[in-house]
Amino acid sequence: MSQHLNRAKTLAIAALALGVALVSPAMAQTEAVPQAGGSEAAGSEKAAPYDDRLTRLSEVVGAVHYLRNLCNSAAEPEWRQSLSDLMENETKAEPKRRARLTAAYNRGYRSFASVYTTCTAAAVRAEENYRNEGATLAAEITARYGN
Repeated sequence: MSQHLNRAKTLAIAALALGVALVSPAMAQTEAVPQAGGSEAAGSEKAAPYDDRLTRLSEVVGAVHYLRNLCNSAAEPEWRQSLSDLMENETKAEPKRRARLTAAYNRGYRSFASVYTTCTAAAVRAEENYRNEGATLAAEITARYGN
């Protein structure tokens, strides 16, 4: 359980510090592939008590990533790298959790990619709303599980 608490703390601190920023476009294309035959580690994966919130946070970050890139031409590679590292740390040796979080990220990204092809006032508002929701989720995870 303390391993999940440490992960929650790392997640929340990084998400708050970055203002629920961006994840690399390459991450949106990454799919975790469970090992053939199922390893013992993969079979022993247990959901963290904050996985529902973490899944929603992944979806929110996907949406924010798409909308920020649509409306902001300046790249922000340090945020991308920090969140990529966060995903790696959060799902180390847990390919099923990684796949769920990646799928949530992709869902958020694609939900706006299918609607907005140019930056509009509505896209800017949506990005702000999702960024605020992400900050709230990160704060909740920290308050409840971050110790």
